Amino acid sequence: MNSFEQLGLDAWLIDRLAKNFIKTPTDIQTLSIPLIMEGHDVLGKAPTGTGKTLAFLLPIFQRIDEQVKGVQVLILSPTRELAIQITEQAQMLADQTWIKVLPIYGGVDSQNQQKKLSHGVTVVVATPGRLMDHMRQGTLKLDKVKTVVIDEADQMLLMGFKNEVTFIMSGLQSKGQVLCFSATLESDVKKLAYRWMNDPQVINTENPNEALEAIEQRIVFTSDRWKTEALIESMENTNPYLGMIFCRTIRRVDKLEEQLIQRGFDCQKLHGDLSQNVRQRVMKAFKDGKFQYLVTTDVAARGIDVTGITHIYNFDFPDAPEGYVHRIGRTGRMGKDGIAISLVTPKDMLMLSEVEKAVAVKFEKSTFERPEGFVDRTHRKEE
Repeated sequence: MNSFEQLGLDAWLIDRLAKNFIKTPTDIQTLSIPLIMEGHDVLGKAPTGTGKTLAFLLPIFQRIDEQVKGVQVLILSPTRELAIQITEQAQMLADQTWIKVLPIYGGVDSQNQQKKLSHGVTVVVATPGRLMDHMRQGTLKLDKVKTVVIDEADQMLLMGFKNEVTFIMSGLQSKGQVLCFSATLESDVKKLAYRWMNDPQVINTENPNEALEAIEQRIVFTSDRWKTEALIESMENTNPYLGMIFCRTIRRVDKLEEQLIQRGFDCQKLHGDLSQNVRQRVMKAFKDGKFQYLVTTDVAARGIDVTGITHIYNFDFPDAPEGYVHRIGRTGRMGKDGIAISLVTPKDMLMLSEVEKAVAVKFEKSTFERPEGFVDRTHRKEE
């Protein structure tokens, strides 16, 4: 199938897509949409940047019942940024319809969320913590929910949210249809997901490395002492349109952003210690191209779709192959090329070996050489 019409979508949805210049379904959409519209539970795995969000939103919106009053769709997201992004796509589809979409996440006024809930909401996109607050307070009724989506399922179920998802799923009167989507779905995640799913249809659109093949992947060997200079040299040599720089910790992000600004780079930071208003303002400014580099923790590694990201820099090498895949997947999206540059110190060599096995892509490797006569004016003791 090569059109949304052939997939059986209603004309109003196809029109909404056309107005947003979306005319041809991706592989994950082609496989998922008919199954979801038929009511199947779906466990979907597809490379990042291939349209997973619309793969579940489109058939869900077609199945929403105008006669039912209350929340019919619950979408769970591991991060606020991803919840906001899903909400934007859902609101694009809901524009000029009776369907009301509400994001629920921490860091903003809970009473305002309660007020909107009391006026009637059809689709809720939520992070687990704030959603549980509303469930405990009785301000969110989930008795009419007929579809639950667990987005970035591996992170939700294995990386810190297992208990929260269990609480939420146990609080539903009827689980109805359950959809799990992610770029990586390991066997342990599938076992957990099966607890809530009824004979799920498993979709895997990979060639696992197809999306990564559009990304030129480079390794720069350096030491902790010279890591900042190695990064700066890489940034100066590449000069991206938009670049993301990933660090392991919040403290590292703060320190690196300060150092880069001192060296004249146009950058801002994003991490979990910033207020929600600041996080949203930074992400909007980055999407609008108001600054060149986003220095961030892995809070921005999942699901974030920003047009124009040409380069990813791993200042700190990821601590798992899945993390590497998700980070570099912020570039090379939807058929575009990208470049990912990772700084590797001696302590990262074992993980580099694991990543090389996992992605099966040949890295371009080089070593950062300290410039002759260079005086390190930014070096501070390593964390």
